[in-house]
Amino acid sequence: MTKSIEQIMRTAPVIPVLVIDDVRHARPLAEALVSGGLRVLEVTLRTPAALDAIREMRQVEGALVGAGTVLNPRDYDAAMKAGSAFIVSPGLTEALAGAVAGDGTPYLPGVATAGDIMHGLDLGLHHFKFFPATAAGGIPTLKALAAPFSQCRFCPTGGITAATAPDWLALDPVLCVGGSWLAPAGMPDFDAIAGAARQACALQGDHT
Repeated sequence: MTKSIEQIMRTAPVIPVLVIDDVRHARPLAEALVSGGLRVLEVTLRTPAALDAIREMRQVEGALVGAGTVLNPRDYDAAMKAGSAFIVSPGLTEALAGAVAGDGTPYLPGVATAGDIMHGLDLGLHHFKFFPATAAGGIPTLKALAAPFSQCRFCPTGGITAATAPDWLALDPVLCVGGSWLAPAGMPDFDAIAGAARQACALQGDHT
């Protein structure tokens, strides 16, 4: 049974945002994150290895693997053929939203302004990635944006760290945050990643 985007966002307080250059790292990386309690994994389509990484990671028991940096229907089709469970995009276009809506795929589009949110509402969307969270004005901006859109829920992503994540998670409209700090660039230290995942999972307790 397909989970809704809200169910996916409520699975854990942090969604790791992953840039994978070497497909050989994909499965052990997923295993490390899942062992630490973070089951929802966003693999960004920024590298040639990304689609194969999704195929590998979705085989890890308990992992719910989606594609990020989905820019257009072509990216969407490729991500779905790789087995993505959900889709994340940095912005919102009618072409992409229409393709996703036609399939009923859980979708988290990026927004940064009131106009973006209104466009999403017109398309029947209520769950958004606030991106780039820090560069777009941080917590004060999201609080101001969320006030007139009480029906919307958000996953801030971009510039968030382990230190600042709790402040974002304390906001009522925020269901989770996206975090790239969990798997820094370079040769992965899987034990350290599992430890970071456990710490991230404990940032907010009421996510079941």
